[in-house]
Amino acid sequence: MPQEKIYTDLVTKVLNALESIRPFLNRDGGDIELVNVENNIVTVKLLGNCGQCSMSLSTMKFGVEHKIKEYAPEITEVISIA
Repeated sequence: MPQEKIYTDLVTKVLNALESIRPFLNRDGGDIELVNVENNIVTVKLLGNCGQCSMSLSTMKFGVEHKIKEYAPEITEVISIA
């Protein structure tokens, strides 16, 4: 399988994972944006209330990262940028 197809499939899995958790983030006045997928590392940005929330670290580790790895087990790390 060509590398581009593998990358596209991985990005699609990550986007589907983000879509599955977006309603929960939106309910609290927040959102999430995919910034990059490279070398099995996902970079995201928490938006709105989620960006300043004191629980954002928990949201990232136990919500976002867990869900992304559920959809795309090949992902090794999820990083949030400001």
